[in-house]
Amino acid sequence: MRSLLNRLFEAAVYLAGLFMIGTLLAVLSSIFGRLVPALEVHGADAYAGYCMAASAFLALSSTLRRGEHIRVTLLLDRLSPGRRRALDIFCHALALAVAGTLAWYSLRLVRQSLAFNDISTGLDATPLWIPQLGMALGTALFALAFAADLVDLIAGKKLGDERPGSEPARIE
Repeated sequence: MRSLLNRLFEAAVYLAGLFMIGTLLAVLSSIFGRLVPALEVHGADAYAGYCMAASAFLALSSTLRRGEHIRVTLLLDRLSPGRRRALDIFCHALALAVAGTLAWYSLRLVRQSLAFNDISTGLDATPLWIPQLGMALGTALFALAFAADLVDLIAGKKLGDERPGSEPARIE
């Protein structure tokens, strides 16, 4: 199960990379459209924003699983191993609740945009559920990553044991 989740999170980060390339292409088309009006793409700025948001949200789960989110370990490092584990479990449970709530409302937003046929206010008139899918999928995977980490913590596993790479990034 763990390898399936890791492959899912890695697929999401590759998709995030594709959306980064999409951001680049949208910005370049906007720039060249200003230079050569015949090549102008209406809504290129909006598409760049959609791609950037999708890229950021889709990368959350893989970044968490790799241990590359910034953690303030000032308090954790001063605790005994038992208290450290208890605080780590509490923090992960709280983070799971927050990420789960964000995922729930993101998915709800997609459903509402579909139901109401919401479209963007720009010239492109994009159905809003399409760019909202990236955020919804990214937040759902983020909550799933927190759930997997929480299960590992409760089982007594160290979080860095099965992650790709040997040592998580530390910024203190």
